[in-house]
Amino acid sequence: MAASAKVTSKHQITLPAGLRKSLDIHAGDRIEFVANSKGVFEVHVLRESLADLMGILKSEQPLSGKDIEKWIAEARSAMATGSWNAGD
Repeated sequence: MAASAKVTSKHQITLPAGLRKSLDIHAGDRIEFVANSKGVFEVHVLRESLADLMGILKSEQPLSGKDIEKWIAEARSAMATGSWNAGD
């Protein structure tokens, strides 16, 4: 598979939809570019684990699995947009 993306004036790119689907990339994932021994760059998808998200949920009552899944999704979205603040 080949894919291309244009670099904006802010040096940003939008990953093509086919590439995102192929690599299972979602909001909140981080992308790492690694040069292999031949000087060719490989793309690695880095995902936060549950341990990375510890401490961002605050609750006075027991949580259900649905609550936790919802909060994880919200936290990943906030981290992806840069609106997440660990102090909140």
